[in-house]
Amino acid sequence: MTEESVREHTEDEQPLRRRQRRTKPRGALTFLRDLLVILVVAVLISFLVKTFLIRSFYIPSESMRETLEVNDRIIVNELVPKLVPIDRGDVVVFRDPGGWLTPQPPIQQNPVAGGFDWALSIVGLSAPDSNDHLIKRVIGLPGDHVSCCNALGQVSVNGVPLNEPYITLPSGETRASKDDFDQVVPAGSLWVMGDNRYNSKDSRYNGDTPGKGFVPMDNVVGRAFVVSWPVAHWAWLDDYPSTFAGIPSPTGKK
Repeated sequence: MTEESVREHTEDEQPLRRRQRRTKPRGALTFLRDLLVILVVAVLISFLVKTFLIRSFYIPSESMRETLEVNDRIIVNELVPKLVPIDRGDVVVFRDPGGWLTPQPPIQQNPVAGGFDWALSIVGLSAPDSNDHLIKRVIGLPGDHVSCCNALGQVSVNGVPLNEPYITLPSGETRASKDDFDQVVPAGSLWVMGDNRYNSKDSRYNGDTPGKGFVPMDNVVGRAFVVSWPVAHWAWLDDYPSTFAGIPSPTGKK
């Protein structure tokens, strides 16, 4: 190879090397940019899902045992009741109608844990406001006549006694409620009860609150449909349609 050809070959390589040096950092910046866009889009989608579709809550009390245990995590369908109607038997999460909950002191967290929990709450993976909400099972819909107890100790809805396989009662107890009640559910409201019937401060025991024990539909956040954590407790939450089958509407129509 002549000296002239070597020189030409070297000169040809120099622009290529300069282009490669310029391309490498630009490729890294492009990757970082794309990664940031993906993260922002993922957070935005998670936020929209949490706001409009589903979100997570944890169980702070024993009022729903054995269906739900303390500190279980549940996933809530927020389309109920905005787009999907509530049915008798649904397990619903709702904001305190006023006077149901004892005011709780703020949870004390270090700044790192608090910031992490806040970030998770934005995408629906944490529920720092669970202590401001309640979870119960819907027994009566607007207009329903709910009462307890008949001769067999059962709750009745519009005159139909309920066979409630989901409730927990103290040993030897057969009455579905310790105390009797007889109520007609107002329009736009619900009558709710905990599955742990003798350890649940539900509609029966909030008659002295502003809502008289009834839960406004507007306070319902959504219907709980699955236990997501811990893994050992994973389960779909049944609404027991057979328990509420055959109940006539308040107007007498099926």
